[in-house]
Amino acid sequence: MMQTEYGKIARNGLWDQNVVFAQLLALCPLLAVTGTATNGLGMGLATTAVMVASGLAVSVLRGVITPEIRIPAFVLIIACIVTVVDMVLNAWAHDLHGVLGLFIPLIVTNCAILGRAEAFASRQAPLTSAFDGLMMGVGFTLALVALGALRELFGSGTVFANASVLLGPGFGFLEITVFPDYHGFLLLILPPGGFIVMGLLLALKSVLDRRRTDVAAPQAGTEKVFTAAGVLTPRPEAGDAP
Repeated sequence: MMQTEYGKIARNGLWDQNVVFAQLLALCPLLAVTGTATNGLGMGLATTAVMVASGLAVSVLRGVITPEIRIPAFVLIIACIVTVVDMVLNAWAHDLHGVLGLFIPLIVTNCAILGRAEAFASRQAPLTSAFDGLMMGVGFTLALVALGALRELFGSGTVFANASVLLGPGFGFLEITVFPDYHGFLLLILPPGGFIVMGLLLALKSVLDRRRTDVAAPQAGTEKVFTAAGVLTPRPEAGDAP
């Protein structure tokens, strides 16, 4: 039973309720910092750390936070954690901190983090909440890296350029030059390119989800609606077969 629960949480975070491709949240940092895969990875890791820590903190403190002040309390918890992450990046990854700039403090306003704190962490055990934050963060990171890698690949012919500089020497193995002497496609590196690639990735996920639905052949009236609070499944109408 426990393995099934954790498996469902992982599937929701990585695919079914993916912060970007299912809920369409956090699009501001997504489109702003994904000019390269390296920037996307750095932003994703920072956000993942905040989601794990905030989920754990909210779950631990849920018994002492009254319903009337829960939203301000959750925002305060998230803001404290983001401040710590911001200072850690400034101290240990200063170059990456300089590139991401204002978008690190803006993690506080990420609706996905507050949404998971309200809909999940405030109702679940600490370990389960931390795992949910991890999976949601990993799903968000994968979306950032996928978008950044595609824009960087077709925009400049490289993948994870300057990873050793921004993330540290240990990440130098990620740096790949796919197209030597490539003059680049400037549009994909600019903001309009983010919208174009984002639209293509959303279309791809929609096609894959539809194929999976067709294979599963679900009964009529059981379509799922993905929201920040979770998956909503309509109740069967009166007279429908149970």
